[in-house]
Amino acid sequence: AAMPPPAQEDHFFEEVWQDREIKFDQQSAALKLRKGEFQIDSINSVEDTKGNNGERGILIVTNLRLIWTSAKSARTNLSIGFNCISSINIRQVTSKMRGHSQALFAMTRFNSTRFEFIFTSLVKNSPRLFTTVLAVYKSYETTKLYRDLKLRGAIIRDKELVMLPHEQVYEKIGGIWNLSSDQGNLGTFIITNVRTVWFAVLAENFNVSIPYMQMKCINVRNSKFGQALVIETTPSSGGYILGFRADPVEHLEEVYTQISNLWKVFSSTPIFGVDYTVEEKQEDAKDAFVPRTEDDVQIVDSDDVEPCLLYQPDGEKEIDREPVFCAELGLAMERLKEGTTLQSLWAVV
Repeated sequence: AAMPPPAQEDHFFEEVWQDREIKFDQQSAALKLRKGEFQIDSINSVEDTKGNNGERGILIVTNLRLIWTSAKSARTNLSIGFNCISSINIRQVTSKMRGHSQALFAMTRFNSTRFEFIFTSLVKNSPRLFTTVLAVYKSYETTKLYRDLKLRGAIIRDKELVMLPHEQVYEKIGGIWNLSSDQGNLGTFIITNVRTVWFAVLAENFNVSIPYMQMKCINVRNSKFGQALVIETTPSSGGYILGFRADPVEHLEEVYTQISNLWKVFSSTPIFGVDYTVEEKQEDAKDAFVPRTEDDVQIVDSDDVEPCLLYQPDGEKEIDREPVFCAELGLAMERLKEGTTLQSLWAVV
């Protein structure tokens, strides 16, 4: 007899935007750390040299992003997800507060737009800005299997899972068919505390690693192969719909229950994989720490320049826009970007 399908489990996990987006001048709620996000370091006296040259602020490094907040106004802030960063370098820069000094350059891309961020430490002979950010970014880059869906990866060796740090295997279930092709492929499920992995028995490089972070919903439904377990992934991971059937079919309920339960546990205590501890801190770090406070004010939007325009990379325009006649200037000029006005360009200056 066919097994009655369990109820669909949907949206256990609040989708993570903190490492995948860049945000400017946000309300304090957007700067609060989400579940599974933790502060690694808080560095005082850091200048946002690109967008707020001459302004002192605090740079908070978490396992998912960089948060810079102006000391003068908490409403002036940045949230830069590590997934948006394409490179980090140390270069010479001219700061209003430090003069010629070394600064941290972060080249980023978000929503097909490139941004450049420059942070200068206003504390002399303090390498923490460079060492902490570079080390945490490296840790983020080398732990993507915790957070990203992976197809045909080097994740199985001799039919055993290549384990991640802090990963624990809870179940290994054979007789699981992947329904991605008409005939199906026989394989094995490995269910851990951070992901569900399937690999083919005959070709272990034919596999998929699905982090709980990227699961959108999981259910059991009828298919042309009979009862099937269906895992749907988030739009940011490609929006895959992955189908599996169990042989014998009774295993399907066991698989469904185990994955659902571990997804629930992960949702309440997420593990994002970034592991870094600051070894050396200033002796007076505890005294110097300035906690972030919420402004008890109503924000009124004005016609000021868009903050994102301040972070356009210098000399990195991909293509020249066509010239148009500007009546206000009485001469031809390059067509402005959408959303940009002549007045806003003067405001940047």
